Amino acid sequence: MALPVCGSERWSMSVEQPAGNFISRVAVEFARNVRQATNGQLNIRVHPNSTLYRRPEVKAAVTRGDIQLGDVFMSALGNEDPIFELDSLPFLATDYEQARKLWTVSREAVERRLLADGVRLVYAVPWPAQSLFSNRPLRTVEDVRDLRFRSYNPTISRLAHLLHARPTTINTEEVPQAFREGLVDIMLTSSTTGMDLRAWDFVSHFYDVRAFIPKNIVIVNERAFQRLPEAQRRALLHAGERAERAGWELSWALTGYQTRMLARRGMTVVQEIDPQLRRELTEVGQQITEEWLARAGEEHAQIIAAYLDEQPR
Repeated sequence: MALPVCGSERWSMSVEQPAGNFISRVAVEFARNVRQATNGQLNIRVHPNSTLYRRPEVKAAVTRGDIQLGDVFMSALGNEDPIFELDSLPFLATDYEQARKLWTVSREAVERRLLADGVRLVYAVPWPAQSLFSNRPLRTVEDVRDLRFRSYNPTISRLAHLLHARPTTINTEEVPQAFREGLVDIMLTSSTTGMDLRAWDFVSHFYDVRAFIPKNIVIVNERAFQRLPEAQRRALLHAGERAERAGWELSWALTGYQTRMLARRGMTVVQEIDPQLRRELTEVGQQITEEWLARAGEEHAQIIAAYLDEQPR
């Protein structure tokens, strides 16, 4: 695909979430800031709700230059490199302060890995913490046994296996129908996704376990980026910095509000998690982290070591 640099540039950006989702809104504001900062010379059209490409296709489309920008759930790239799974290791970073520290120590490694594939990191936005949505009460991990567990990355599949559940890969937009048809019984996702999908229509319980805080990353085709005039490159990266700050603030602000909204919609919201359930889930999370360390290599292991060194003793 030709990537012209003369005159006004028109770029396309694929975003997975619906237009009303806060990550999509951040993307629209990012595009607006780029347009304003370049006096209309770089125009980015945001395509929400996976209308251009679905989640597994986005990074490859950006790498090829079929589109210039894409919004990607980072841990969905875990099969390419363990570094992309780091923010989805269960119970490693469970609040925003921890998640920011983990991102600070891992960002450089993520940027290098992306550049090796011909794409550049522009910004990253965290989701609210991932928690359990279930169509039945949960008191111990034994209650999860044999349930069909919605998976969206390799780490969640492994989590499901260790819980003796049955991992089932379901795209976000297909979740409501999958629950209604009995293809899924339980899922680990954010309160934001629960609101977007109207989870109260198909599940009864929300367990605020806050297992981890994953991120979406926005990437740009490196060839397209380098062909821009220097001033436009600076403008795009500056807009990315603004988008990242706004995204983190929005995600944090939405967490409590959306949990309250789930309760108002009639869901049973459990914030005081049964100690046995939390202990058992944490033990499974520790096993997944140990497995990650065993295959991630020394360089990636040092990232976790640096992160843990910063945690309170």
